[in-house]
Amino acid sequence: MPVRFMTVGIVALKRKLSNPWVDFEWVPEAVLPGLPAVEPGTRIAAEETAERWYLGPAELIFHSGETAHYRDNLVSGRPAVWVALRENAEGGWYVAGATVDPYEGEAFVDAVDDRVEALPMPSEIAVELQAFVDTHHVEQAFFKRKRDRKDPNAEPDYGIGHPARQAPGRRT
Repeated sequence: MPVRFMTVGIVALKRKLSNPWVDFEWVPEAVLPGLPAVEPGTRIAAEETAERWYLGPAELIFHSGETAHYRDNLVSGRPAVWVALRENAEGGWYVAGATVDPYEGEAFVDAVDDRVEALPMPSEIAVELQAFVDTHHVEQAFFKRKRDRKDPNAEPDYGIGHPARQAPGRRT
């Protein structure tokens, strides 16, 4: 099963909040095709109440069995890369995952403490993803399962161990 790996850089926005319980909010902001020439954890821009940080690399993995999902993403009108950030024990943030599969990205939201955003997909990634889909996608015909037809007048089959199948007086 063909697989393609693509390394991207992740930029996060750290915003000052006016909240008595939380000082800052970290949100994924951008996906960079390739890696910048700065170290992970580097502040790359600052404004009055916000800072931009390069958090580090993330690996996008294209699986040939998921090409239908990637195609759904590409034709959606707004192709996206889903990025999840997670807080570490020291209070810093790191990239927990990134994906171009919209259904996997939806599953990222299940981790309550993660910050997940669907970020615009850079055109360089979209071109690579489209080439992967064009090369590896195999259309699969829809197959509707049919249920077994049972005789409605037949004796029910309760299976071994069911109380209806035990001898009288031996029910437990």
